[in-house]
Amino acid sequence: MRKVTVREIAAATGMSIATVSRALNDHGTVAPHTRDMVRQAAERLSAQGPAREPRPAGDRVYLRCPYVLTDYFGLIVSSIAETVQLHGRQLVLTAGEAAQRTPLLRDLERHDGIGGIIVILPPEPGADLVELQRRRIPFVVVDPRTTLPPDIVSVSAAHFAGARKVTAHLVGLGHRRIGVIGGPTEWLASDARLAGHNAALADVGVLPAVELLRAIEPTTEHGRRAAGALLDLPQPPTALVAFNDKAAVGAMQAAAERGLRVPDDLSVTGFDDIDLAEATSLTTVRQPLPEMGRMAVSLLVRLLERHQLDALHVELATHLVVRSSTAPPRA
Repeated sequence: MRKVTVREIAAATGMSIATVSRALNDHGTVAPHTRDMVRQAAERLSAQGPAREPRPAGDRVYLRCPYVLTDYFGLIVSSIAETVQLHGRQLVLTAGEAAQRTPLLRDLERHDGIGGIIVILPPEPGADLVELQRRRIPFVVVDPRTTLPPDIVSVSAAHFAGARKVTAHLVGLGHRRIGVIGGPTEWLASDARLAGHNAALADVGVLPAVELLRAIEPTTEHGRRAAGALLDLPQPPTALVAFNDKAAVGAMQAAAERGLRVPDDLSVTGFDDIDLAEATSLTTVRQPLPEMGRMAVSLLVRLLERHQLDALHVELATHLVVRSSTAPPRA
């Protein structure tokens, strides 16, 4: 037996909610046969067990992650899938680099019953997202690549604060000549992390040196090449901060190729704290990747249920993880 709502009884009997309420409260204006119908419906519904209200046709959540689902992206996607299921909704996933060849709006037309959308690091131009907004389909962007209009909902990590923490850690160890292996110049995260790095240097009166900056696609191989170029400078850096853990591991490879030991001869840091960072004892910045996925679903569900959102751009805190890849510079 379960508790039945007035709305359920009204739907079952065809009566108004007000009439059902009066009948349940034995109001004198309700006819006896009406009162009996309401009570019989209540007993019948109560005996049926938990209510299973059908969801609207547009109940499916479309998730687009046009990248290979390893480490970083895999953690976010897994978290989104689990949370969508907890909300009793069905997930439609488009993933893999091949998805980049099919524009978002065209791929969306292949699926029916889509009620809401989550896109991760969308490579599409901002105009596509604005068009999606014009169609009035609720959607959330995870880790936006470029600047979004102020009324588009997004969730990301606190890139500026995280980068400032890790460079402050190096500065605290005594490093002043720090090389930066940054991400693509057009990415929001790249700008924010470089600004955080520069802020930590400014705290100790150090100006950023242009020759110590390289912008790359954040892969191990590109990290290795960028680190090699920095380490081959006439005045090489004593530490390197990399855009992500993969680029940092590439930097470690470049150091080993030059006979440099980490951290005795060179300190190296990353960003993300994926499994690779722990395996290589890398000092890094932990992004709350699963929580980013859960928060994206929470924001989307609130949009679907037409709740008011006061915070449209949510930044989740990052955490500095110190391991053995950093040490004071050699005298």
